[in-house]
Amino acid sequence: MEKLVCITGTNASGKSSLAIELAPKFDAEIVSADSRQVFKGLDLGSGKVTREEMKGVRHHLIDVAEPGEFFSLAHFQHLAYEAIDDIHQRGRRAFLTGGTGLYINAVADGYDLSGAAPDPALRRSVEEKTKEELIDIIKSKSEDALYGLDLNNKRRLERAAEKALSNDIKRPNKPRYETLILGVTWPRDELYERIRIRLDARLEEGMIDEVKNLMSCGVSDDFLYRLGLEYRYILMYLRGRFSDYDSFYKKLFMEIRHLAKEQMTWFRKRSDIVWIDMKDDPAGKCSDIIDAFYKR
Repeated sequence: MEKLVCITGTNASGKSSLAIELAPKFDAEIVSADSRQVFKGLDLGSGKVTREEMKGVRHHLIDVAEPGEFFSLAHFQHLAYEAIDDIHQRGRRAFLTGGTGLYINAVADGYDLSGAAPDPALRRSVEEKTKEELIDIIKSKSEDALYGLDLNNKRRLERAAEKALSNDIKRPNKPRYETLILGVTWPRDELYERIRIRLDARLEEGMIDEVKNLMSCGVSDDFLYRLGLEYRYILMYLRGRFSDYDSFYKKLFMEIRHLAKEQMTWFRKRSDIVWIDMKDDPAGKCSDIIDAFYKR
């Protein structure tokens, strides 16, 4: 199998900049594994790297869907496979980089998302449920599964819930690549300070105006709300759900920190992640590990 390096971590952990620093040494291109960066126009709120920050390193799976468009885990996996295989066919290497754990797992583990034949009994059971019950079923499998899903479209919800329940009868994974997964980590207090600094910078750069622009272009409140975090709370702020800017800011900062904690819980479920201390020569240590991986 071809080899694939994954670099992952929480919000504001520096995984993207680390991947960009490492990529030239290994003649690598970066495939983004971020459930919000796939959408055009979601730049500041999703922490999308700029052209300047890319430093000439080619990136894939950024801006591949329109805001409001349905984009599933299966869509991501299909496009990621296409991008990674194309990179390998051109004689280069691929770094899968991002913080959406489900996206990383789907590619690294080779989830079988091709779909089984419909189960008529399961379908009837799902069709009898309310929209609220269907949303609960989908969320119980993964919060990411709600991204891009029209919560007012009961038929879409039924099919998503059916898929979620079908996965209880687990089909064997089909790994396509030999994979090395590197996880970047910081002491908690330092990570929280990095989150605060990044949030302040993005707000100053116009993150609220970004959401206003999306709304003026017809992006629905429902879609923005389901994107979570920055988009959800800026939407709520613009709709008058907070008494003032300070209460909005405190709530958003608290929720981003909470997500970082949840991301670490998700990542810790994997015993094969090699953890990298970002305070102790991360680029040097990663280079040695990646070198050994490619030579193995």
